[in-house]
Amino acid sequence: MFPRRLFLIALAAAALAGCAAPPKRPPVADRVPTREVRVLTLNLWHDKGDWPKRRALIVEEVRRLKPDLIALQEVLQRPGLRNQAEDLGEALGYRVSFVSVDPPDAPRRYGNAILLARADAQTQEHKLDPLNDYRTAAHALAFGDARHSGVDFYATHLHNERGGGAIRRRQIDSLLGFVDATARTGYTILAGDFNTDADAPELAPLRARYADAFAAAHPDLAGDARRASTLNPAYLPAQRIDHVFYDPNAFAVTEARIVLNESRDGVWASDHFGVFVRLRPLRARAQEMPGFR
Repeated sequence: MFPRRLFLIALAAAALAGCAAPPKRPPVADRVPTREVRVLTLNLWHDKGDWPKRRALIVEEVRRLKPDLIALQEVLQRPGLRNQAEDLGEALGYRVSFVSVDPPDAPRRYGNAILLARADAQTQEHKLDPLNDYRTAAHALAFGDARHSGVDFYATHLHNERGGGAIRRRQIDSLLGFVDATARTGYTILAGDFNTDADAPELAPLRARYADAFAAAHPDLAGDARRASTLNPAYLPAQRIDHVFYDPNAFAVTEARIVLNESRDGVWASDHFGVFVRLRPLRARAQEMPGFR
C-alpha cells in the first residue's frame, strides 16, 4: 500500500505542475503607450448647411491629420441621411462607436461618437446626469495588448445654455464617476464640446485631475477668445468651448492647434472648428504600440 500511496502523490504533484498559472501581465505602471496619441474633436453641426460639401472638407482634413482617436458631437441620422459618424468612419477606415439617448430602432437618432483608427477596442456608453438634459458620454479602451496599457478615451457634449453652469457641473460629476468606474489604463483623455471655457468654475473638478491641452501648448493664447475660438465666427460669437483634457502625469503635449478653420468656396466644415492634439506618453518603453499610424 505504501508504494502505491507514493505513486499517487507523485501523480498529483505532476498534475499540479502541469496546471501552473500562466505568467501574469505586467502591472499597468509597467505597460504604457509608446507612441504619441493623435486626438481630434469636432462638433459636426448635424446636417446644417451643405452637408455633402462639408463632409468632403472633413474627410480631406482627417486624412491629412491621421488622428488615432476622434470625438464627434452633434452626430445625426434620419430618414434620407445615413448616420454621419458611420458614414465618415467608412470613408476613412475607422471603427465607429455611436451613443445616443434615442432608442436604437428610432428613425431619427442624435448623439456623440468615437472614431477609432483600430478595430480591436472595447467601448461603453453612459447617460449623464441630469437625465432630462439628454447628454451622453462614450468611452473607448483602445490600443492595448499584453505589452501595452492602451488608452482610455472619453467623448462628451455638455449642456449648451450660457447660464447652465450648475447643469454642466452635475454632468462633469457624472462624467468623472463614469471615468472612475471604467478607466483601466492610467492613460486617460477626455474630449468634446464642453459648451464653456476650460477655466469655467463648473469644470473645476475636471481641472483638478486633468489638464487643458490647448492651454498647455499655448498659455499666451488660451484666454484669447478671438484668436483661439473654436466657435466659427461666421455663425457664432468667438469662444473656446471645444477641449481636449489629458492626465498630465501620463502625457506631455507635443502639439495642440485649431483645425478645420478655413472655408472653401464659401463652405465651412462646421459652425465649430476642430481641435487637434498630439500627446506623448510618459514613462514610454522602446517597443512601439501596435496599430498607431
